[in-house]
Formats: sequence, C-alpha cells, structure tokens
Amino acid sequence: MYTTMARVCASHTNSDGRLKFVSAIDMMQDCSQMWMESEPSVEKYFRENNLSQMLVSRQVDVKRTPRYGERLVVQTSVYECKGFQGYRNTVVYDEKNTPCFVSWSTGAFVNPSDGKPARVPRDILDNLVVDEKVTMEYLGRKIPLPDRECRNFPSVTVKKHDIDFNRHMNNARYVQIAVEYLPPDFEINRFRIEYKTPAKYGEVLHPRMIQIDPGTIYIILLNENADSSAVMEFS
Repeated sequence: MYTTMARVCASHTNSDGRLKFVSAIDMMQDCSQMWMESEPSVEKYFRENNLSQMLVSRQVDVKRTPRYGERLVVQTSVYECKGFQGYRNTVVYDEKNTPCFVSWSTGAFVNPSDGKPARVPRDILDNLVVDEKVTMEYLGRKIPLPDRECRNFPSVTVKKHDIDFNRHMNNARYVQIAVEYLPPDFEINRFRIEYKTPAKYGEVLHPRMIQIDPGTIYIILLNENADSSAVMEFS
C-alpha cells in the first residue's frame, strides 16, 4: 500500500467550495503512479525495460465530496496482478479516516514507445505487495452503450498541457472534457471510464452524449477515425 497526503486548495474547488471531481481523479492517479516508489524491484524492471503502467479502466464511487481546506489521505494498493495487467484500489479518506472516493482500476503494462502490451515475468510480480481487496460494488471493466440517439457537441483539440510523460493525453483530462457536458445540477455518485485509443497532441476529439434517464449519462470521445478514445458513464 502507498499513501500520499493532500489538501483541498482553492485551485481544486468548484464555485460551491467543494472538491472538483477531476481534482479527485488527479489525486487518485498521482498516488497510483507514485506507488511505484514502494516497489523498487518492479520500478527497476520497468525502467530497464522501458515499460509503463497504462490505465485501462476505472470505477469511482463517491461517498462524500470534501470541501475547501480539508486534509485528505490517498491510499492505493494492488489486489491482483497478472502478466500483462494489474488491478488496484485507490481510496481518498478524510481526516476522520472516512472514505470519500472509493475506486478500483485496471492497468496494463506497455512499452510507451509503441503502445504494445508487455508481459512482466512472474518472478518480478511475485515481489509485489498484494493487499486485500477493498469492499465496494465491482462493475465490469467494459461499458456497454445503450442503443440511443447521441447528442453531438463541438469538437475539442488536444492541447500541449493535456499531454503527460506517456506522450498522450493525461487520463484525467478525458474526464475534464466530459464533465463540461453534464447538467449544472448533476451530482456524480458513480463514475466509470473505459480508455480505448490514447489521444495525442493535436488530435481532434468529437464528444457525444447519450442520456437514458435524468440520472445516467454516457459521454463518448471519438477521434477523427470515429474510434472511441474513451467511454464514460456518470450516474
């Protein structure tokens, strides 16, 4: 398990003084990435073999949204690991150790130069600390889309500040695009995202929305080839 500390600062808040959902995503994925510091043998293998962890999917259940000034603890832990991918929980706790955001995610091991999956040897994975699975409702990694008419929104160009060290759009930036299309009074209780084709600098993404009822909204980001870069479900 790896832990980071955080605080809800002004740049993290909405106009109501509560933590932005995308800021919570940033905190969780930063902790997940820094987790490698707690696994020196794995970090060494990844560095020597030019490998990286790439997020494939994430589910986040929102228990409570912290407000400005609150101190938070973010903890991430691996609960299962296979040759090509790993599964982890990441939880954001408040000062009373009460969960605010509870998530599970799937990550793939890839070579960032070509995006191809890479198998990590069993003896390397055997050195990993594997923790107990966090209690939550685990929905599937895949997000099936309902057969409904889509609402189209203006295209969005991937900018320089959207790109991270994996040389494609940072995982949280997909979410940042999508939340702009949610109704002003929409309260996120659960979020799911399936990452498909990584978006790169200069690419044009075409947002599509499917709303099946007031409480369930799907946002799809399509690239210029009409392939999905990401599929998201807000409920």
